[in-house]
Amino acid sequence: MSDRTRTRLLNALKASGPQTAGDLSSRLDVTPVAIRQHLDGLLAEDLVDFEDRKGSVGRPKRVWALSPKGHGRFPDNHSGLVSGLLSGMKELYGQEGIDRLIAHRQETARKTYSKELKAAAGLGERLEILAELRSREGYMASVEQEDGDYLLIESHCSICAAATACQGFCRSEMALFQELLGPDISLTREEHLLSGGRRCVYRIREAL
Repeated sequence: MSDRTRTRLLNALKASGPQTAGDLSSRLDVTPVAIRQHLDGLLAEDLVDFEDRKGSVGRPKRVWALSPKGHGRFPDNHSGLVSGLLSGMKELYGQEGIDRLIAHRQETARKTYSKELKAAAGLGERLEILAELRSREGYMASVEQEDGDYLLIESHCSICAAATACQGFCRSEMALFQELLGPDISLTREEHLLSGGRRCVYRIREAL
């Protein structure tokens, strides 16, 4: 793989976010076949990830994005800033201050999500809408079915720095999902990024 094309691909994904191979081909003026070869090479180095997104018609679209390792190629102090802010808030306002911040974030998300989910007909449609909302926020979310259950899969954590510093954010998101889906829904987390998993996976079923 040429270093120039490799750099341009990484820069394009960083600058414009998740894209299909076709999008990248048009943006970089490189043939689709060559783009796919380059993406396969970057995937082998764990610098990119992909998600197959289902559309209303036709085959799913494969959308490529930088992996956490790929993002690491663009140094910043985002994680340090978040950790420092949370540490400072705890020092100034105690654990109660952190808990109030998490509760505020949860309530804001609940209002936003509830408005979008209001018209959903059933559990499957609610989860598809929720996955779309989460993907817009950077979680690379999708929905699958397995053994009669639904799986809500998040391949990226867009609040990883905050969640690493304070796992109350993860507990809050579990509580938020449960509230949105309702008391008759069983929700369990089977994989967890912050516990060494490749992604976060939630198993969801209608309680008997």
